[in-house]
Amino acid sequence: MRLIIGGGTLAGKPQLLFVHGIGSVRTTDGELREWSTSLANGARAAGHADLVSALTRSWAADTRFANYSELFCKKDAQGVADGVATEDLPLLLGLLEEMTRELEHQAGSVNDRRSVEITAKARAEIQAAIDPDVLQAQGPLEVVRRAVNGVTTLLQLPGLRRASQWTSGVQLLPVLSQVGRYLSRKEPDDAGLSLDARIRERVLSGLDPSRPLIVISHSLGTVVAYEALHVYSGPVPLWITLGSPLAMGALVLQRLAPQPPHTPAGVERWLNFWDRDDIVVARPRLERWMNPNASGVVPVTERTDTRGIWTHTATKYLAHKEVAGPVAETLKSL
Repeated sequence: MRLIIGGGTLAGKPQLLFVHGIGSVRTTDGELREWSTSLANGARAAGHADLVSALTRSWAADTRFANYSELFCKKDAQGVADGVATEDLPLLLGLLEEMTRELEHQAGSVNDRRSVEITAKARAEIQAAIDPDVLQAQGPLEVVRRAVNGVTTLLQLPGLRRASQWTSGVQLLPVLSQVGRYLSRKEPDDAGLSLDARIRERVLSGLDPSRPLIVISHSLGTVVAYEALHVYSGPVPLWITLGSPLAMGALVLQRLAPQPPHTPAGVERWLNFWDRDDIVVARPRLERWMNPNASGVVPVTERTDTRGIWTHTATKYLAHKEVAGPVAETLKSL
């Protein structure tokens, strides 16, 4: 297979990279199988049944699942309450406040009164947790308890009530804290390498810049991929972001490196997908917040809704023909 770039020719089998987001510790082989299978199902739905076996068996591309999940397992963490360390609270609470404010705005823009009521209640509960007097007088356990209440309320949003992955704030809160932990640029290892740097190193490991790379990233993985692709020297014919929090204002967008936020230089096409019931996506239209690269590439956003199930899961997005179709088409063109 050959890809023509700027008058030259790159030879070799394409690469397909999956970059996961928030969640518990994962098994690399199992996740690779699940993501590949979901992508193949989506390709079939998009009219590319001839690629199903090629996707599930990595014939169409050298496929890798970049698993950094165990790097979030803290050793000797201090002040932990319900799985959240005291030092993680400021960023986590800021993330929750911005997330609920944007969700409330979205619900109001479509006159969804029930969702407005739920998000307004959740935001009030989270603002109560942010109150500095609470931390000083009652301690981090009370702050976490109030934050848990707010997240549990959010999970009552229509479309999430029958969610099968996380059913309460107690389960979801520690997972959401991973976004803040990555962006805090702390938690150095024995060699002084920060958590975020170790994660990007894990993602970029083994890639061959002489061959075309397709990246499919999800959730926090879209933030990781954004920063990793800015230091990657090879061509990226297609980058797909799923359920991305990249545009979440001061908590994410303004903390990205490099600044100002712009499409990585090697990316030739960027497709962004979101589901209205995905609570992690507060500002879905990334093109409103991202500057183009030198080639003029900016994200193109499309909404893909999955009703009645937990939507912040990569495999739910990958099974959509709108998501898998462009991947299949790109692979066939290389």
